[in-house]
Amino acid sequence: MSNITLPDLPYAKDALEPHISAETLEYHHDKHHAAYVNKLNELLPGSGLEDKTLPEIIEATAKDESKQGMFNQAAQVWNHTFYWNCMTPTNGGGEPTGDLKGKIEEDFGSYDKFREEFKNAALTQFGSGWAWLVADKVGGKLSIAKTANADTPLAHNQVAVLTCDVWEHAYYVDYRNRRPDYVDTFLDKLVNWDYANAKYKGQDAGVEE
Repeated sequence: MSNITLPDLPYAKDALEPHISAETLEYHHDKHHAAYVNKLNELLPGSGLEDKTLPEIIEATAKDESKQGMFNQAAQVWNHTFYWNCMTPTNGGGEPTGDLKGKIEEDFGSYDKFREEFKNAALTQFGSGWAWLVADKVGGKLSIAKTANADTPLAHNQVAVLTCDVWEHAYYVDYRNRRPDYVDTFLDKLVNWDYANAKYKGQDAGVEE
């Protein structure tokens, strides 16, 4: 029987300071993320999905309205694990590196254009949700997406490359209602381009696919 577990953060809780505080990560990871894990494990028994992986649970429940509650919990577990890995306390943010540098310039025209579109998605996502850099599974073309609440690229047959969590609990302790400042800081100081490159190449870099 599957038992979904809460993954450890890939860095210490104070490692992202001064950009994201230890207090934020304590609540965001230890309370919010943990609650999604716990609720999902409550819902799994008797569902027929007990032996499935997290991505398999997401795929099986994404289009089934009767399993919307399970989808929401599973997708939030996956999205949060992905988000933690999208940030790094060392040499984060700024222009991309590796293969993604050329691919972003090819598909968006420039890094500045990508940054503008990603930030716009993060700021125009009404209410809670996520901003994403995604890739087509065939051809690898990059694009920007935004999803509401728990929705995830996994439910839309897309490859997640990078995400920024724009639920208020992701930034309110540190930035209050200043979502633009939080998104700027994420892009300029925190993005883990090594991880994004690995996800673009289809490598396992911390999130079960």
